[in-house]
Amino acid sequence: MERHRALIDAHVDRWKRALPENGLYAPMAYLLDLPAKRVRPVLVMMGCELFGGKAEDVLDEALGIELFHNFSLMHDDIMDEAPLRRGRATVHAKWNTNTAILSGDAMLVKAYQLMGKRADVLELFSRYALEVCEGQQFDMDYEQRQDVHIDEYVEMIRLKTAVLLSCALQVGAAIAGASVEEREHIGAYGEHLGLAFQLRDDLLDAFGDPGKVGKQVGGDLRAGKKTYLLIRGLELSLAAGRHELREELAKAPADRNVQRMLNVLEELGVRAETEAEVHKHDAQAMAGLAALNVPLERKTALTQLAAALLQRTS
Repeated sequence: MERHRALIDAHVDRWKRALPENGLYAPMAYLLDLPAKRVRPVLVMMGCELFGGKAEDVLDEALGIELFHNFSLMHDDIMDEAPLRRGRATVHAKWNTNTAILSGDAMLVKAYQLMGKRADVLELFSRYALEVCEGQQFDMDYEQRQDVHIDEYVEMIRLKTAVLLSCALQVGAAIAGASVEEREHIGAYGEHLGLAFQLRDDLLDAFGDPGKVGKQVGGDLRAGKKTYLLIRGLELSLAAGRHELREELAKAPADRNVQRMLNVLEELGVRAETEAEVHKHDAQAMAGLAALNVPLERKTALTQLAAALLQRTS
């Protein structure tokens, strides 16, 4: 993954240096300068190499996927009124909301310019980009609801997070000449990888080491954010006749006893159940990869990536 990250980081730097020097483009360069794993553009390159192509052949499309991802972050931060992104001021906090909206819009246009060279790639990208927006709408809708079911949450994170990983792999595979059936298999790997990735995030927020995660443990619980853990915890609490979670949620966020909430999630088996879901989706991802009739050595990078994401502590 380090080789792929070096390639995309260099391409991002070249792209940033070519931007006009005015207020529309400065926020784009700023956001792309923030620390990032570059998982999505790396997957474009890995998807291409899996079917015999070269990473260097898909650098523009990898950049396009990264621009779209950052466009969505820029707008998500506005909707969430988030002051920080990866430890630094968000674009709307550093500039203003209008600048962030317009710069995000321009970033989306730039992404489409890079993804529009081939009709099949453009069709893939457009389909999944729209699904990401659908997922964000569900996320906003669920903030206003008290009856969100666990299946609705999983579908929301599938759309908001997982489908873009699937898209990235399929774009790389399409450019390398993979068949539709092969693209579906590698897309399934990416989708389940994305679900495992998001569920691992939920676990790390609640139970991770604060020194490694880089933020206060239980921040989502304190905020009352509807994650897999909280939704499932509320479902099981109702079945068991327990009221601790609802009692804490009735308080102001600053007054919530997060440790009490964590204890309930442990006692009801929610933590263990969520861990099992992570492993289930990891297994489904690997099944999609195993179904591909390509040399085993080409699958190594994707196998290692899945293991790294599954075992991560931050």
